[in-house]
Amino acid sequence: MADNSRTSPPAQWWRDAVIYQVYLRSFADGNGDGVGDLAGLRQRLPHLAELGVDAIWLNPWYPSPMADAGYDVADHRDIEPTFGTLAEAEKFVEEAHAAGIRVVIDLVPNHSSTEHTWFVDALAGGPGCAARELFWFRPGRGPGGELPPNGWQSRFGGPAWTRVTERDGTPGEWYLHLYSPQQPDLNWTNPAVRAEFEDILRFWLDRDVDGFRIDVADGLVKADGLPEVAAEGGPLPYSDQDGVHEIYRSWRRIADGYGGRRVLVGELWLPDSERFARYLRPDELHSAFNFDFLCCAWDSAALRGVIDATLAAHAPVGAAPTWVLSNHDVTRHVTRYGRADTSFDFGNRQHGAPTDRPLGTRRARAALLLTMALPGGAYVYQGEELGLWEVEDLPDELRQDPVWVRSGHTDRGRDGCRVPVPWGGAEPPFEFSPADATAPPWLPQPADWHANTTSAQAADPTSMLALYRAALRLRRAEPGLGDGDGELRWSASAADGVLAFDRPPGLRCVVNLSPAPIPLPANESVLLASAPLAGDRLPPDTAAWLRVR
Repeated sequence: MADNSRTSPPAQWWRDAVIYQVYLRSFADGNGDGVGDLAGLRQRLPHLAELGVDAIWLNPWYPSPMADAGYDVADHRDIEPTFGTLAEAEKFVEEAHAAGIRVVIDLVPNHSSTEHTWFVDALAGGPGCAARELFWFRPGRGPGGELPPNGWQSRFGGPAWTRVTERDGTPGEWYLHLYSPQQPDLNWTNPAVRAEFEDILRFWLDRDVDGFRIDVADGLVKADGLPEVAAEGGPLPYSDQDGVHEIYRSWRRIADGYGGRRVLVGELWLPDSERFARYLRPDELHSAFNFDFLCCAWDSAALRGVIDATLAAHAPVGAAPTWVLSNHDVTRHVTRYGRADTSFDFGNRQHGAPTDRPLGTRRARAALLLTMALPGGAYVYQGEELGLWEVEDLPDELRQDPVWVRSGHTDRGRDGCRVPVPWGGAEPPFEFSPADATAPPWLPQPADWHANTTSAQAADPTSMLALYRAALRLRRAEPGLGDGDGELRWSASAADGVLAFDRPPGLRCVVNLSPAPIPLPANESVLLASAPLAGDRLPPDTAAWLRVR
């Protein structure tokens, strides 16, 4: 396999890798049924190789009833037939490696699907059966057990408990689901659960995948006795429990047994930076997502504060930070950056807020250069290299995100960032599906994406795609970018509203977030700018990489 790492040793490739997130059902449709699949992904591998990414992270590709877009896994050792076959998955890994691209796959250990054989057996076996001990089945409270075992709430809205009907038709026990009712939480105090996932890790490592992105990595262990949630802002009894760390120490030993080049990446939404860093100790996870940076407003002081806090949190454990602007769960940053409030909050997605799309696009271009200049690794969500925006006018009857239903149709959910990618042509489906497709894309694409297709941008040196290709190419070539020596030195002379920092040896990143153009030093040459310069001045909402002479 070709090695795309730059300054990091090959065994630590993740420290400065650019990892491209593929939301498979929306990436490329190879068989014409309107849903992305492995055949489509394999056909589009040249796009990712030309883009210059080091690895691909795939959202779940396992058999699933798709109650939550595949995060309700029925079998972790096979491939969802809509996407292809296990043999195709193995062939994809082989082809990606031949192109110099590593493969990281999603792992969903907090919960399974109600169609998983374990849960089917738990329902059939009734109270007290061994299969129910694999989940969190509990009797209800109150007369007749009609109340949930506690007051925990689902992260998708509504109670986190559902009552089952027993085989004799009577109301029975309740089971825990911190997400949708189709996603029962697994009981990690049961040794069988731990053994199962250790075997799943080996199953895919034996098939040469390069690592795992761990969904809800902080949530596996629940507090003893399932106590009620304390006062608002206090610790959660279903998040960041100390017992989770031994699970990841076990997983790390397994991963290290495959030559030390396999990576474990955690999805961690934690407010405490010190507790966040505990997951990145040398014998636990290699890496974790940096959501503070993603959620941060387009503001120089706020961004500098997040960058400093991120570097400070990672330094004691020697881990490389990651930087990400968008993913399959959040509003695309072209849209966010065009709003009056440019931050992101799950509690208020600002659906329908006025958006200045040209301004959001300009800021997204500058944010790319900022992100790629920071020490550590970076993630790119499919379509952001095309400047795609959030699709906020999807017909309600086509929405599939369970958040939409669970919130009582008050939260429009995440479908708007999951609309299928446009590849070419002048009208939908923009070559997402083959010409002889039998079905339209599973979500409709905006007609005005015709200027954002890969084909439309490929020959335009000023396009978003051209900027991404140039930035990733320079990031690989410049020793001061990527992980480098990990050092970042802020400029003491930067004006208000300007982020300026140096990366040794001899590279400077300047981002102008102020309302007026700023002068660039005469003794520095411009390597790359996110927008045309005004003579020797950097316009507002523009970034540049400079060679310091």
